[in-house]
Amino acid sequence: MLSIIVPVFNEVQSLRDLYMEIRPVCEKQAIPYEVIFVDDGSDDGSWKMIEELASNDPHVAGIRFRRNFGKASALAAGMCAARGKVLLTMDADLQDDPAEIPRFLETLERGYDVVNGWKQHRLDPWHKVYPSRVFNRLVGWMTGLKLHDHNCGLKAFRSEVAAEIRLYGELHRFIPVLAHARGFKVTEIPVNHRKRKFGQSKYDVRRFSRALLDILTVKFLTGFGHSPQHLLGAAGLLFFGLGMLGLAYLAGLWLLMNVAHVVAKTPIGTRPLLAYSLASTLLGAQAISVGLLAELVVAYAARDWKAYSIAAEVGSRER
Repeated sequence: MLSIIVPVFNEVQSLRDLYMEIRPVCEKQAIPYEVIFVDDGSDDGSWKMIEELASNDPHVAGIRFRRNFGKASALAAGMCAARGKVLLTMDADLQDDPAEIPRFLETLERGYDVVNGWKQHRLDPWHKVYPSRVFNRLVGWMTGLKLHDHNCGLKAFRSEVAAEIRLYGELHRFIPVLAHARGFKVTEIPVNHRKRKFGQSKYDVRRFSRALLDILTVKFLTGFGHSPQHLLGAAGLLFFGLGMLGLAYLAGLWLLMNVAHVVAKTPIGTRPLLAYSLASTLLGAQAISVGLLAELVVAYAARDWKAYSIAAEVGSRER
């Protein structure tokens, strides 16, 4: 079964049209499917439309949040409820074309685990297109997974991927990156991008700034998520070592002044190096301490989440 997950936030005008496009595509290809609409706290009647669609078609299901929790939470809820072996996400604003669904499934059948859409000819205003290009280059540079359009709403992936990644905050755009870090095979295909018919874009400058911070979060999760002390501890040792070198130099100078009676132009207590050395030593000690606490958190979380990904098993054994 194919599970199509659609996050919804005030999209009442486009829901019926989207459903009417999805159904013939799946029926023509004889694809067993379900459509899961996740209402992320809409206040425009979107939930009533979802209820109506679900009452008329058993292929449609709906989830309603008590308030707006964000797109990542909506996708996480849909992924948890999905019954399909393949999950496909798309936006509800009709800019994503359901006619692309068969191409995503064909690409997965070629051995890939995640297929990301690429809006090669993007029909968005310049203030969305150019920041998006900068964002995609930064993600590729920092994570090693170079895709043209990490933020494309059209993504297809196997249920094994959904079981091994965690979505929260605004990590929905990093599904391919998180999967790639777990060893899954990721690719992208160009998709048809359509003009917006209803509603308004939810993009603003604040979302772009948050996206930049999310890149750092993903870099930390994928690079040091299992061993945070390797990053924090290394930085802590660097600052602690520099601080101790500065203090050792000042201690030697103090001995020369008080034992060998060497005259110094500036008293030790008024030298900026003393303040810098103390600050560096304290900063290093704090970074090492935070790293140890982070290791404890990772060790505790690992009881419920595996730090590895199994591709296949063979033979029988007691479980």
